[in-house]
Amino acid sequence: MRSKGSCCAVMEIPSMSPDALNSLFALCIGFALAGALSSGYQALVQRPAGFGLLGEGVAPKTFAAVPFLVFAAPFIIMRNTLRGARIERRRFEFVMMATVLAGFWSMMSGTFFLMTLRAAGLLA
Repeated sequence: MRSKGSCCAVMEIPSMSPDALNSLFALCIGFALAGALSSGYQALVQRPAGFGLLGEGVAPKTFAAVPFLVFAAPFIIMRNTLRGARIERRRFEFVMMATVLAGFWSMMSGTFFLMTLRAAGLLA
């Protein structure tokens, strides 16, 4: 990529499209929100959050766990997947599939969270 009469090569810096950058930001916010919710839950009740919260029968506590798990699920999925890969020697394909699922879920919850912040006027 040399131009005539130039002694140095000039490389074009690749850039991300605004949509790709927005998706990456939503992914990061989704994972951060999931981690913060799960860590906060663990600090409050002294046990890690899990999908077992839904198996406690029909009670107001179970219904309250649904919105929490919707946003905390990416962290819980990754925590369980990484523990299972280490302890149970799960196959690579399973770990990859769970990572893609957690990433997509995180991007969707991050997108919802960012849209809520924008609607409230807290984010430009």
